[in-house]
Amino acid sequence: MERLIENTMYAARWLLAPIYLGLSLAVLALSLKFFHELYHLIPHVFEKTEADLILVLLGLIDMALVGGLLVMVMISGYENFVSQLDIDDGKEKLQWLGKLDSGSLKMKVAASIVAISSIHLLKVFMDARNIEPVYLKWYVVLHLTFVVSAFAMGYLDKLTKHDR
Repeated sequence: MERLIENTMYAARWLLAPIYLGLSLAVLALSLKFFHELYHLIPHVFEKTEADLILVLLGLIDMALVGGLLVMVMISGYENFVSQLDIDDGKEKLQWLGKLDSGSLKMKVAASIVAISSIHLLKVFMDARNIEPVYLKWYVVLHLTFVVSAFAMGYLDKLTKHDR
């Protein structure tokens, strides 16, 4: 009975595979939205003020960072929790493939969230004339919460790795 339970639990990791496949569809959706925004930007690029152009570009950078985060979570999560990817030797292989354990992945996700939040905060500040000061304060508080959380996670990770 114990063996059956253990085998069932181990096989259940495959339930994550469709979730990681779903993330690839999310990357596709993000790519479509990226090019949709770019399509609307190009014809009007000379009509936009410098500040408005920068706001749109920051949005595109934001999408690129989120896309990279999705790919990293999708591939590393699959490798860590489902099955190792079998990439042929002749094919291009990502340098970090197989090297991100779940702790490293969490740190990369936290750092990515801080980077994405930083860009979003910069967008908010660039458009500050249209935002009430109380909202600016909450954007900063939220961003600092991400920064402190990422720092705390890194510190705890360093402490636990030092103990081993």
